Amino acid sequence: MPLGLEPAILRAVAATIVPESAAFDEAGWSDFEQIVEALLHSRPEALKRQLRLFLKIIEWLPVVRYGRPFTRLQPDARARVLKHLQNDRIQKIRVGFWGLRTIVLAGYYGRPAAAREIGYGASPRGWEARA
Repeated sequence: MPLGLEPAILRAVAATIVPESAAFDEAGWSDFEQIVEALLHSRPEALKRQLRLFLKIIEWLPVVRYGRPFTRLQPDARARVLKHLQNDRIQKIRVGFWGLRTIVLAGYYGRPAAAREIGYGASPRGWEARA
């Protein structure tokens, strides 16, 4: 990814937050990554650095408990790691997790295929389009 995010880590996090994304083919991951990239493109460089650092922490933090990085954990262990970050006593870590979660959800649900899968049909006509 051009923004310097490590795709393997981001994909592992995404597959943990939205398990359905684990079934993506390369086109699905490409759509996901393009949406994330577009979302972050205009954000301050300091925020992008924090996100890159947070992903690296997610990758290496599990080594202390599980003896392996996040991307090499089983899905249940990955979920436990993210749950710990979600509920961490340090507010900045919780905020970082929820920001990352929001980015992952935007990447997943922002794909054209996701809109079709959930039956989303936005129209400039708004509610009138339903008639």
